[in-house]
Amino acid sequence: LAVCAEGPEALSALTEKIKGLGVEDIVLDSGAKNAKDIIENNTQIRRAALKKSFKPLGYPIINYVLRDDPVFEASIASVAIARYASIVVVSTIEKWKNLALFTLRQNIYTDPQVPMQVEQKVYKIGEPVTGSPLMITTNFSLTYFIVSGEVENSKVPSWLAVMDCEGLSVLTAWAAGKFTAAKISQFIKESGIEDSVSSRELIIPGQVAILSGALEDKLDGWKITVGPREANAIPTFLKSRVN
Repeated sequence: LAVCAEGPEALSALTEKIKGLGVEDIVLDSGAKNAKDIIENNTQIRRAALKKSFKPLGYPIINYVLRDDPVFEASIASVAIARYASIVVVSTIEKWKNLALFTLRQNIYTDPQVPMQVEQKVYKIGEPVTGSPLMITTNFSLTYFIVSGEVENSKVPSWLAVMDCEGLSVLTAWAAGKFTAAKISQFIKESGIEDSVSSRELIIPGQVAILSGALEDKLDGWKITVGPREANAIPTFLKSRVN
């Protein structure tokens, strides 16, 4: 049951009455709609429940952030997520909005000094076959989700080799000496992908085009292709290769 009242004080009084009727499954709506009120009300509600053990406010918070502008709506939703909202109601669902909000939510309670990482392996995007494109990137989680998402958008079945670079992005890993020709070639050879692809072509991120020559020396019999510098160009790049 959603209990709605204007402000934490009125909300706590109403919640006590509702609970007195035997209702236990409650979510709290303080009526906050703009960023300022969401921050103030949600913070007061959580502090009262956690620091003062005030039980009438010890329930999940729901915020309605509906806006005509989807970017503005996503911004307000991010404020609510960062300030204790358990449920955030938006007007529409777009992939880009979900990606931003889910990434924010997943990273709130992580150590900011430890980069988020995904497992090192060769991922299948769609149902790739031996002649499907093979791309490589680092295991920084945000990089992986962005790149894999754009590959999915292309509708071109592909192989995505994700190399362990301690959770660093492509340029950062290259600058730190963790995404080098020697290490990439070793990863490709040890990954077993050579048994799955027939094209012997590796597509590297455009930001590290400088590695192409050294990689061709390290990976005998392989063709190194420089891919797009920006992830949003991946769908067009992949589609052009199959047309």
